[in-house]
Amino acid sequence: MPGFARSPSADAPCPCGGGRYDSCCGPFHRGEALPETAEQLMRSRYSAYSRSLIDYLLRTHPSETPSAQRRQELKASCRGVRWTGLRIVAAEAGGPRDLTGTVTFEARYRTGTQTGLLQECSRFGREGQELEGRWLYLAAETISA
Repeated sequence: MPGFARSPSADAPCPCGGGRYDSCCGPFHRGEALPETAEQLMRSRYSAYSRSLIDYLLRTHPSETPSAQRRQELKASCRGVRWTGLRIVAAEAGGPRDLTGTVTFEARYRTGTQTGLLQECSRFGREGQELEGRWLYLAAETISA
C-alpha cells in the first residue's frame, strides 16, 4: 500500500473510532472509495494524520502553497504529533446531497510527554461545486488548542 508510513492490519481499530480500519477509513486511503459526507472525509483525514498518509492529506485539501512545501510541513507535523482520539461534536449539512458542510470535532494528541486537545470547526465543500464532486477540506473556521 503506497504512502503508508504506519501500516495497520486489516482488523486494527480505525484511528477515527468508526470501527475496523479496513472497512472504515481504509477504503478511502487506498483509493477504493470516496467519502460520501463531509464527516467521513473529516474522519478519514484524522486517520490519515494518525497514519502519516501525506499523499491522502494533500489530495483532500486544495492549496496554493507549493506541493513540495506542503509535503515537508505535513511530514514534520506527522512526526511530531501522535493523535490519540477523536470526538465529533457536531456536523452541519455535508451530507450526500449537499455541496458544503461543517464538522466540529475534538482531537486528542500527544507531543513528547505533553498531551493536548485540538478543537476545530472545519469547512468542507464539493470539488467543482457539483454534487458528484468529491469532498474536500477547505479551511478551519475556528481553532483552539
